Amino acid sequence: MRTIPWLVVVAVVAWWGLNGLIWAAQVITMQSSLGEPVDVRQVLRLQMVSAALWVPCTLWLLWATARAPIERERWLAPTAWLLLAVLAVVVFRAVAVMVLDPWIGWYAAPPTWGDVLVTSVLNNTLMGCLIVGVGHALVYATRSRARERQTRILQERLTQARLDALSAQLNPHFLFNALNSIAEMVHHDADAADRMLVQLGGLLRHSLESSRDQHSTLEEEMAAIDYYIGIERVRLGERLRFRRSIDADTLRAQVPRLMLQPLVENAVAHAVAQRDTPSTVEVRAARDGGRLVFEVHDEGAGTQARPGFGMGLSNTRARLECLYAGAHSLDITPLRGGGTRVRVSLPLTLGQVP
Repeated sequence: MRTIPWLVVVAVVAWWGLNGLIWAAQVITMQSSLGEPVDVRQVLRLQMVSAALWVPCTLWLLWATARAPIERERWLAPTAWLLLAVLAVVVFRAVAVMVLDPWIGWYAAPPTWGDVLVTSVLNNTLMGCLIVGVGHALVYATRSRARERQTRILQERLTQARLDALSAQLNPHFLFNALNSIAEMVHHDADAADRMLVQLGGLLRHSLESSRDQHSTLEEEMAAIDYYIGIERVRLGERLRFRRSIDADTLRAQVPRLMLQPLVENAVAHAVAQRDTPSTVEVRAARDGGRLVFEVHDEGAGTQARPGFGMGLSNTRARLECLYAGAHSLDITPLRGGGTRVRVSLPLTLGQVP
């Protein structure tokens, strides 16, 4: 706070104006109670001018404090500087009284310089020190706000960097699995491998178009899921059955980009690919008051067959924590009769339908 903000200037003027009125009211009340004649105009003139002289003094002391505040590591030079600033105020007010007294009338007879200076020391030194204390409070408050703002910016940047790193892990992870599947398919079914490449191209295009966005709409995420399911259907054939139950009013809901895919991929890998018989994976989404709830169901062998749940699910947990800081839930429940349900609940935020 090397310069005095205009709001502080306004506050100082208002403060001393109010003080002048209060001082005048006290003098008038006291004289009235003693039965003395009261000259209201004279009292107001004396007190308001005295208060007005404190306005430049206060601004000077606030500026001096902001320029060199007393700190633990550096206190000797600032203390001397501020004592000189208070002394300057004492001398300034003494000079002002000497100059203005013929027009204002603080003294009944012309005072001597020594008397005015001694009175100024007695009356103004403590007030000057109190203003220096207020100046330190303003300095420290300004620094605290600046540190909070800087900490918030750094935390946002750190969170964004972490989210970018987590998102960057998802694409290579899936791409590695998809290319492995295509490599296996190309030797005995070139047409199927070609169809998988087309679906993979669509999925990668979708990913690249929003690579810097942490959120997308549920409709966009379901389009990405369709590309993924298209790839896996070529590889798994009739063993993979996919269903969706998406409420229409959730299509514009904002969800973390590429969050659904790892959940569906986990279900396909553990509940479908490990079985010889057809198995169903279902995605459901519904609105629950002010929250979006979506679930991924499968007909696998339950959670016991999935130690750790792989990088995709742990990555999803980390991203949700970064984005929602505890305002979310992710629950994994074994279903009666076999299978698993992954349930995610998020604050509902609506975006634009692409």
